[in-house]
Amino acid sequence: MILPAEKELRAALARFADARIEHDVRPTGRSSRLLEDATYTLCVMTGATDVEQALHAADSLLQGYRFGRESSAREDETLAA
Repeated sequence: MILPAEKELRAALARFADARIEHDVRPTGRSSRLLEDATYTLCVMTGATDVEQALHAADSLLQGYRFGRESSAREDETLAA
């Protein structure tokens, strides 16, 4: 699986959250389609088969990105010392 860029993953999560809130507050055919599209995108990006798996995978990916940044920052500090 090709890993999504952090920025793109965060954008997909935000789009999903917005669609979910809109659909929960004012369910319409349009909000349903937006939620389905956002869910599909998130599932494809994370290689998941349902939204719960996709959200879990997205959380794991974001933790990995954060860990990578923190490791990189520590390496930079070590090299500067």
